[in-house]
Amino acid sequence: MKWTDSRDIAIELCDKFPEIDPKTVRFTDLHQWILDLEDFDDEPNRSNEKILEAVILCWMDEMD
Repeated sequence: MKWTDSRDIAIELCDKFPEIDPKTVRFTDLHQWILDLEDFDDEPNRSNEKILEAVILCWMDEMD
């Protein structure tokens, strides 16, 4: 997965952290959690606020 795979990242996070409300996640934590995903393979510094917001929004959608 790459940073642009917001939906796939969100699905993985939803599976890994089912008890977490994505609206309460800090970007610093989110960034690290994404880097720690087994299938994630992208440069850490390619992330930005817009990308992390997209992941949060997708994660919220997945929880519904």
